[in-house]
Amino acid sequence: MAASGYTDLREKLKSMTPHRNKVSEQSNGRKRKYHDSEEDYSDYEEQREVEARKVKTGIRQVNIFSPEDCALIEAKIDEVVSNGEKGLYREHTVDRAPLRNKYFFGEGYTYGSQLEKRGPGQERLYSKGEVDDIPNWVDELVIKKLVANRVIPEGFVNSAVINDYQPGGCIVSHVDPIHIFERPIVSVSFFSDSALCFGCKFQFKPIRVSEPVLFLPVRRGSVTVLRCLCFCCSGYAADEITHCIRPQDIKERRAVIILRKTRPDAPRLETKAPSNAVPPVSTPESPPVLKPKRSHRKADPDAAHRPRILEMDKEENRRSVILPRHRRRSGSSSENLWRRSYEAAGSSDEPDDNASSARKVKMRRH
Repeated sequence: MAASGYTDLREKLKSMTPHRNKVSEQSNGRKRKYHDSEEDYSDYEEQREVEARKVKTGIRQVNIFSPEDCALIEAKIDEVVSNGEKGLYREHTVDRAPLRNKYFFGEGYTYGSQLEKRGPGQERLYSKGEVDDIPNWVDELVIKKLVANRVIPEGFVNSAVINDYQPGGCIVSHVDPIHIFERPIVSVSFFSDSALCFGCKFQFKPIRVSEPVLFLPVRRGSVTVLRCLCFCCSGYAADEITHCIRPQDIKERRAVIILRKTRPDAPRLETKAPSNAVPPVSTPESPPVLKPKRSHRKADPDAAHRPRILEMDKEENRRSVILPRHRRRSGSSSENLWRRSYEAAGSSDEPDDNASSARKVKMRRH
């Protein structure tokens, strides 16, 4: 080691891996990575700035809902929540999660832990009729106003989702499924101010979220549109980077109405064909079906044709050999014979080993 000019093995390993990233602490306590110099870190920050500008080009925000409009719509959202708690909606209309409830109208789809196979592109629309229709108030109070302000074309929306967040609620980083929904993606916020973050990474147990590439404030009543401003393409914000709602950005109750259009070729879940066979209906009066016990003894094919000999008959045969001829009762039953022989043995003065052994005989039920 000394001949190579190194007195410490760690120094040699360090010299052999000059490309290894180093980690240092900034003054604000956030960790940052750089390669060999501050210039590399500045290049990293510049790349993030470029990415943030790309995201901004795919976002449009407008304010077209007054506080009075928001109050009226928020009352309708409360009615939706009440109907969901009463169980008035179809099975797949309501999707509950900790600190966040989702209400599908028009079209619903599987996502997250509901997927049979995880990964992008595995989401599927529910079959037609699995979720409730879009409420009339969504069309009258929200969609028509968006059409009047040229945010979306008329007849565009066929899917409305209401996300109701409690303080500390969140939705993890994701991209709205490209194979299911066309662009743009339109969302309207209610109840409180919040933020939409792009390019975050979630970690769990405990939950932690990385710094976003772009932090976008979202005000009550504001409309956020994810698509290129010129509407010539889908846009970077909608397709090329994830967006999320962080727990720290939901300080009060917040609801958002997401309006989208499904693609005509979007895959759906297969409907199970009804079977012609009707399963038997078990009633409380019918006795339970018992499974027969299996014996480990080998079956004797001739056993069914042999006369059955009871233990009492065996005892009678044995008694006929042990007892004297004058004590035998040929016309009595096995049980009476056993009882009489027992009494006779008990009244005898001389001890009878054979009689005492008869007392140990037990009857078996068959």
